Amino acid sequence: MRYLPKVFCFVMLASVLAAPAMRAQDEDTPPPPPPADDWSYRSPGPAKCVEVGNFYLHKKKFAAAVSRFQEAIQINSHYAPAYLGLGKTYEKMGLKQKALKSYQQYLDELPSDKEAEEAREVQRAMARLQEEMGARPAAPNRR
Repeated sequence: MRYLPKVFCFVMLASVLAAPAMRAQDEDTPPPPPPADDWSYRSPGPAKCVEVGNFYLHKKKFAAAVSRFQEAIQINSHYAPAYLGLGKTYEKMGLKQKALKSYQQYLDELPSDKEAEEAREVQRAMARLQEEMGARPAAPNRR
């Protein structure tokens, strides 16, 4: 019985020392993807999907980012930020044609002019990609 308090102290000390490492690991771990065969899965909505997609994009996990942005588009095909994220991801992956198509869809889906600055950045990215591909810049679509 004499060793019990020492063992208890050792276990407590080990758990206290391991806690910061476990918390740091949790911060880098994104939410798990939806189960493929679970009929009770409810999508978190397009905004949350885009948020998770941006997390993956930041971590350079491009396939996972594409998956999240596409999930957002499946939920709401008119959700402009999903197309923006998809365009950025495709551009990072070197898939210029897909990036252009996604950026154009983003511009087509913009609900108002409040995202005008971001739209100008997208238009500059599109012009750069078209120049790199040797194509002529397309005129922006305006509704």
